[in-house]
Amino acid sequence: MHSRNDARFKLSALAIATSLALTACGGDSDHNDVGGGETPQMQRLTRIATLPLGSEATGLFLKDDGEVFTNIQHPSDANTTVDAEGNIYKFATVGVIEGADVRKPFTAVSVPETPEEKQVMRVALGRYNVLGQQGDAWAGAPQPSLGGIAVANGQALIKVSNDPDFNGWVPVSEDEGYLFTNWEDRPGGMSRLHLIRDGEGRWVVRDNDATMVDFSSVNGTWVNCFGTVSPWNTPLTSEELYFDDTIEWNSPGEGGVQDLADYLAGEINSDYDAAYPNPYDYGYIVEITDPTGTPTPVKHFSLGRYSHENSVVMPDQKTVYMSDDGSGVILFKFIADTAGDLSSGTLYAAKVKQDTVPMDAAQVGFDIEWVELASGNNAEIQSWVDEYDGITAADYVEGENSYISEQQINDWAEAKLNQDLDNSGSVAANPFGDDRVAFLESRKAAVKLGATGEFNKMEGININLKRARNGVEGDGPQAYVYVAMSDISGKMTDSNGLVQLTNEDTHCGGVFRMPLEAGYNVSRLEMVELGGPYKPDDAANTCSVEGLASPDNVAVMEDGRVLIGEDTSHHENNMVWLLDPNG
Repeated sequence: MHSRNDARFKLSALAIATSLALTACGGDSDHNDVGGGETPQMQRLTRIATLPLGSEATGLFLKDDGEVFTNIQHPSDANTTVDAEGNIYKFATVGVIEGADVRKPFTAVSVPETPEEKQVMRVALGRYNVLGQQGDAWAGAPQPSLGGIAVANGQALIKVSNDPDFNGWVPVSEDEGYLFTNWEDRPGGMSRLHLIRDGEGRWVVRDNDATMVDFSSVNGTWVNCFGTVSPWNTPLTSEELYFDDTIEWNSPGEGGVQDLADYLAGEINSDYDAAYPNPYDYGYIVEITDPTGTPTPVKHFSLGRYSHENSVVMPDQKTVYMSDDGSGVILFKFIADTAGDLSSGTLYAAKVKQDTVPMDAAQVGFDIEWVELASGNNAEIQSWVDEYDGITAADYVEGENSYISEQQINDWAEAKLNQDLDNSGSVAANPFGDDRVAFLESRKAAVKLGATGEFNKMEGININLKRARNGVEGDGPQAYVYVAMSDISGKMTDSNGLVQLTNEDTHCGGVFRMPLEAGYNVSRLEMVELGGPYKPDDAANTCSVEGLASPDNVAVMEDGRVLIGEDTSHHENNMVWLLDPNG
């Protein structure tokens, strides 16, 4: 078990007695508010949980038994209310909704009203079990604490993150497994908790088996965001680069780069230039191999470099769909050369055609055409990355690019298409003689080749493996790839380009889906649930509390329903929802 030596974590005798009594009789603890005694009436949207003030819902992962991992990211440090189990939610929290099956009917949790309700985690069913909070330490843990991000040699602590994100569950048995949790920071991190179920049916951290994953072999990570577990049971963590233009990477004083330099150097406030990070080392999908042994990271350069929010592998173990977070972003696809091996294959980007232009976002649909960028493998791409080692802030010249320039990207695309894209009067030769541009500057390369770079805040993308396989390879119902967009604005709502959406509810974001076809291809993207309604005069909840606001991570049930976690300032308390697309 992890230890907390602060008095704030101690349960009062009354709280313990109340909690045990409720557990013994099968009732809900008092941070569950389900409108006692009512028969559950499931709606199209049913509220599963409300989160403490200041926090967002991250890390949604649906276990096979219907329990749900979900985290509390960066809650307000003004949260002081103690719940019935002795938890205070002013610290980032990794947890699980346990003791109930979210797949079965339940009554929605209410919207919090009192100051005390707003400061705690409230769930509609079961109980929320706090597995750990930022800074918790376990006996024998080699890293300083949960969320602690140390330098590469482990000798100094850079920070303790308060941003847990993706949860990936790798089961060993019905009552044992490993929980991998991203820590979305610069440098990034990932924890692994070895969980067992105790005699009371609660998940606990096994003594001396909690650690932070060692990323030193891949030069560290950057902003580990959402993720999935592959069909072969390895966690896939996403590096959300959020650094779209390398021209400023080695600008003196660039935020976050000093921390990366410290990580690589093995000391705080290191010589900035001596261990200067290479930008092309970051912005990939990282697979954690040997997850139940010695977790070992492998960066898959082959899947492209951009602001990865998430990747999801189809049941064929070759086709991968990937979301790109930020402004003016792209939907990507990858097809591996070999099933179960993401180290080599072909990268594609989506070119979309909107049904009508402009169009109401609530009914919008797009046809998808896939633009091939290039084929490559990790080893070859790694050799291209290494060519940019040793560039430091001393090489920075304002207005010039120390890395791959816009002109080089244009010239690569001209050579590939045999077209004069910049109206220079001639078609340029490939400046590299290879396809490094496709993998190291994937977003810009895709746009140059004709893909649509107009999406905004493309978040979690996911499937249900069993439903997807049955829907494509068997006689099961239609299966979909779901993708959330938390803020439908910018290039999605302007009057230019291929994407032009109308409806003020776009401020609240929405969830889209793509029907899976033969061969796990998709050729259609359509809105399934627009957020809102938008209520600009409501200062606390500018999006209705009866609808979505800034949907972020998603998980899909075998019956086709969808779990959705929010990352929003449009709700006073972020929420976790269950969406029934047929409701």
